[in-house]
Amino acid sequence: MKLTIRKRTLGNIPLLEVVPTKQRNEKLPLIIYYHGWQSVKELNLTQARYLAREGFRVLLPDAVNHGERKQPVSNIPSLTFFQSIHSNLFEFGFIIDHFRKIGFVDDVIGVGGTSMGGITTCALLTHHPEIKAAACLMGSPKLLAYQERIVKHATRLKRHLPEDYFDLLSWIPNYDLSLRPETLQGRPLYIWHGTQDQIVPYDHVAAFAEEQKNTPNIYFMDEEEEHLVKTSTMHDVATFFVNELL
Repeated sequence: MKLTIRKRTLGNIPLLEVVPTKQRNEKLPLIIYYHGWQSVKELNLTQARYLAREGFRVLLPDAVNHGERKQPVSNIPSLTFFQSIHSNLFEFGFIIDHFRKIGFVDDVIGVGGTSMGGITTCALLTHHPEIKAAACLMGSPKLLAYQERIVKHATRLKRHLPEDYFDLLSWIPNYDLSLRPETLQGRPLYIWHGTQDQIVPYDHVAAFAEEQKNTPNIYFMDEEEEHLVKTSTMHDVATFFVNELL
């Protein structure tokens, strides 16, 4: 199948649109797929191609501070990281609204992401019931626990943290899926994580899966891998979205 890759700029959001060429101007199921920390949208093109070949319109945005929006990382621990996630949350509805206005999407919407993009995905599920299915790879639904991990690390290294650090990031508990699992409302969530991941803790994700073992439609997969997604996993993600959205 021939695919078209279009570069778009929505406001100040640069993104790539990957879509079957013959259907590029038709209404299709839409998937927004978010990249990881200090990564770029282009590195998700392989995943996007697998999805587009199945009949999806796939959007790959650059997060704030990344890719075409690259900015230096702040010396204040996690400021740039959480700012990037927060901006993804702000911009999600803007992206969906644009593609609805031009007639390219209706109510079949999926979201996925790797690492920071997986964290974004889980956070979006807490506030966007229009998302029908989601995939989190190497991310975490335990956003507050991840924040606390960063604080412990920064404290150990004697890095400066504002005294009102938790107040400045007070939005985090409201977007922590592990604290608000009822917002899933039975929607399918595919989670993949490497057991040897040293960047986003495996035990956070495994704990969530155990806590939600009686929650329907959560598919938790792990492998003896580090912080790396293989092409076989990308194929599995495509199969998941085919089964849940088409």
